[in-house]
Amino acid sequence: MHILVCVKQVPDTKIIKIDPKTNTLDRRGVPAILNPYDTHAVEEAVRLRARYGGKVSILSMGPPQAVAALKKCVEIGADEGYLISDRAFAGADTLATSYALSRAINRIMKEEPIDLVICGKMAIDGDTGQVGPGIARRMNIPPLTGVKKVEEVDEANKKIIVHRKLEDGYEVLTSPLPCLLTVEKEINEVPYSPLPNMIRAARYQPTVWTVNDLEDVDRSQLGLKGSPTIVGKMFSPPKPEGGKRLTGTAEQQVSQLVEVLLKEKRELLVQGGK
Repeated sequence: MHILVCVKQVPDTKIIKIDPKTNTLDRRGVPAILNPYDTHAVEEAVRLRARYGGKVSILSMGPPQAVAALKKCVEIGADEGYLISDRAFAGADTLATSYALSRAINRIMKEEPIDLVICGKMAIDGDTGQVGPGIARRMNIPPLTGVKKVEEVDEANKKIIVHRKLEDGYEVLTSPLPCLLTVEKEINEVPYSPLPNMIRAARYQPTVWTVNDLEDVDRSQLGLKGSPTIVGKMFSPPKPEGGKRLTGTAEQQVSQLVEVLLKEKRELLVQGGK
C-alpha cells in the first residue's frame, strides 16, 4: 500500500504576532515548523504502514527551506519526500494550492500508484481546512474529513473504514480506495523519534520539482493568477473583559443576575429590530 501525506511548513503561531499597521502576520524571527495537524497525519500513515506494509511518501509545496519539514517527516518515519518549489506557486490561495499539489500527485502516481492520501485537518496559519478536500475533488476520489480513527484498511476489497468526528459523537464510514482523509489531532499521539530515524532525516535530501517538472499544468491556475480569494484584513481579537462580581445575600445576587439578563435581552431585541 502506498500512502501519500500532504504537509505544510507554517510559522509557529505561539510566537507570531500581527503588525497593527499593516494587519499582516509579522514573521520576523519566527521559526517555521511542521504544521501540527500534519504531524499526526504522518504518524498515522507510519502506523498504517506498520499494520499493512507498504510505503509512506510526503508531498509539500513551499520555498526551499520547506525541506526542513520533509526532513521532520522522515524523522517521524516516512520513506521519502517530494517538494514542489517555484516562484510560480507564490501567493497561492487554497484553490491554487490544491491544484498545484494535485499536479504533483499526478506525477508521483505515474511512477507508483497511490492507494491513500492523508492530510492534516487544517493548517494553523490559515485554518480553512480546504486544501485536502480540494485535492480530493481534483483527483476525483472521496474526501473523508475530520477522521479520528482508522478502524480497518481492506486491501483485498479496496476499502477503508474510519470514524469521523462529529460535534456530538462520531460516525463510522466505509469508503472505496483510493480516497483522501483529513485527520484530527486526537487520531494518535506522536512519540519521540528513534535515533536511527533522526540520523536518516539529518542526511536525507528530498526530491525537489519546479513547475517545469510537472505535466499538463495550466499556469493560469497557479500562484496569484490562480487565486480568486485574498485576505482582506487580519487583527487580534480584543481581550475579554473581566466578569462582574455579584455581592450581597443570595436573594440580592439573584435579583442582580435577573437584572443583567433582562438588560442583555433588551439589547438583543433592539439590535434585532434594526
